[in-house]
Amino acid sequence: MWLKAIIVLLFLAVLASLSSGLVFLLKDIGQTDSRRTLYALGIRVSLAACLLAAIAWGFYSGELASTAPWDRALR
Repeated sequence: MWLKAIIVLLFLAVLASLSSGLVFLLKDIGQTDSRRTLYALGIRVSLAACLLAAIAWGFYSGELASTAPWDRALR
């Protein structure tokens, strides 16, 4: 249960970082010394890596499973 909540929170954090990066990109047009967009990208990439690791851990541990109809033969 906790893993699913962590996955949802990480996904929302990735979306928030994506939107803040867009806002920084639009606000910093013409400024050559601003690195806020770059930092937002770095945070988003780090959060996405954590999200993928959490999903991989969920499948590895068995807490997450595929419920697709075409996977029923595999289970």
